[in-house]
Amino acid sequence: MRLLTKLRDAIGGRDTAAAAQAQRRLDALTKPPGSLGRLEEIAVRLAAISGRPPRVAAPVIFTLAGDHGVVAEGVSAYPQSVTAQMVENFLRGGAAVNVLARQAGARVVVADFGVATPLGMPEGLVVRRIGAGTANMAQGPAMTRAQAVAAIEAGAALAVEAIAGGADLLGTGEMGIGNTTAASAITAALTGAPADAVTGYGTGLDESGRARKVAVVRRALEVNALDPADGLDVLAKVGGFEIAGLVGVILAGAAHRIPVALDGFIAGAAALVADALAPAARDALFASHRSAEPGHALALRHLGLEPYLALDMRLGEGTGAALFVMLARAAAAIHAEMATFKSAGVDGPA
Repeated sequence: MRLLTKLRDAIGGRDTAAAAQAQRRLDALTKPPGSLGRLEEIAVRLAAISGRPPRVAAPVIFTLAGDHGVVAEGVSAYPQSVTAQMVENFLRGGAAVNVLARQAGARVVVADFGVATPLGMPEGLVVRRIGAGTANMAQGPAMTRAQAVAAIEAGAALAVEAIAGGADLLGTGEMGIGNTTAASAITAALTGAPADAVTGYGTGLDESGRARKVAVVRRALEVNALDPADGLDVLAKVGGFEIAGLVGVILAGAAHRIPVALDGFIAGAAALVADALAPAARDALFASHRSAEPGHALALRHLGLEPYLALDMRLGEGTGAALFVMLARAAAAIHAEMATFKSAGVDGPA
């Protein structure tokens, strides 16, 4: 709990002076003011978060994996064994997040926070296991409060290590069969939205499967008597180890003034918990995209975030975060490399 408390205490607001300086630079470039739209917004926000001119030189995407006991309720179209198999795919570099991260020039950190199937110690895997998957949240708490704190602090420690190594943008990704059910329950609890409004088809359920999933989310909310004013209570009772790890990544980024790119629905749920624990953390967040999962739009609205992409993606892994890295690199390059009216000898507006 000591690291969590330290991180929460360290989170401050935006650097308005750095933001204003970035805006002045953008307004002096050889273009009509604001004509690059939200690319300019990204550049200004990067400066506001970091307190320096926008730069994205060493992005790191965290793809955290964990299993969920709630899969016993039939909430996923895929078996739990897929979590471990996909972790191995990440390590081989064959998943979508690996492909997109290579395009973006981002490093991917793959970490086991609680995969049920034993993985051993394959090369490249970071092991931060809290347990062999969570308990079934439809029958009681998914984890203990102590486990939730341990997972948050483990995720934060990974982020702090990356930041110490020069990371200047953090991306959030995950893998865990059943974790859209956990994200739905978290989103319902922290936004006040009904279970039906936040629960989608996940990895490909049919209508009857989604109806079953909605019923499971409702049961988990009822059985666990959540306290929506206590983010840790919500996380412990209906969350996941990998979601808790992402909460830690977000809080560490915010505390160290490093921008954090959220991926999709699962990362959005982690952001809701981080926001409940430290509301100022939302100032460090970028919503990379809006997932096809219905609960994601509600989570982003609650956080006051407008996504930069809407591609009907619902994969997770950190794929949306990788795409955002490309946008952030473009925004920083525009700020740094475009000529000003003065330097180019171009007449400015009359």
